[in-house]
Amino acid sequence: MNESLLLTALMVGILGGVHCLGMCSGVVGTLSFNLKPEVQLSLWRMFPYQLAYNLGRITSYVLIGVLFGWLGHTVTSLATFLPAQQALQAFAGVFMVLLGLYVAGIWNGVVVIERLGSLIWKRLQPLVSKMTSVQSLYQAWLYGLIWGWLPCGLVYSMLIMAISSGGALQGGAVMLAFGLGTLPNLLLMGSFAFFLTRWSRNQKVRRTAGALIMLMGLWQIWLAISVHVN
Repeated sequence: MNESLLLTALMVGILGGVHCLGMCSGVVGTLSFNLKPEVQLSLWRMFPYQLAYNLGRITSYVLIGVLFGWLGHTVTSLATFLPAQQALQAFAGVFMVLLGLYVAGIWNGVVVIERLGSLIWKRLQPLVSKMTSVQSLYQAWLYGLIWGWLPCGLVYSMLIMAISSGGALQGGAVMLAFGLGTLPNLLLMGSFAFFLTRWSRNQKVRRTAGALIMLMGLWQIWLAISVHVN
């Protein structure tokens, strides 16, 4: 597998944290509120639940990454007369550049794709409303499993990369790397929501993260093009 895809996915997960913090702050707050009162009062007791939530979220990413990786492999197998995998990688790079503009607050076209994903989320959201109280780590993991389907341009850009990864396991690995990249920010979000939300809305922070994501996208485009050049 192309290790650059894993590195890019990990870095996008880390850099995209400013977007995650802004978009998921309400979700994280709801998850924390659903915990037992005695757990909410202790950061140390809350941490395992926050970790379970996020592991559930990452599990969803991996599962859909496996599916998209398999679909991409099927398409490229049927189109052996074209450098289909490189074309998909270049397309993923272009989408990441657009995503960088979105994270930087310069262009909001990615919102259109997020709205399409909201059709799935509307069907899953009633399940969340039924989970009024989380009593165990397993319930927290299930809650996170649903959270993983929240419409997100950042996730969708990585799914395009999963398509270009070359197979089901590779697609799952890309989404795992991305999910692990988002983990530190969202774990901290559960404990330091107010401070981190303000930080994520700082224009300089957003512009810097967006620019770095765009550079990662341009790198992927170059890697795809360089295959043809060589």
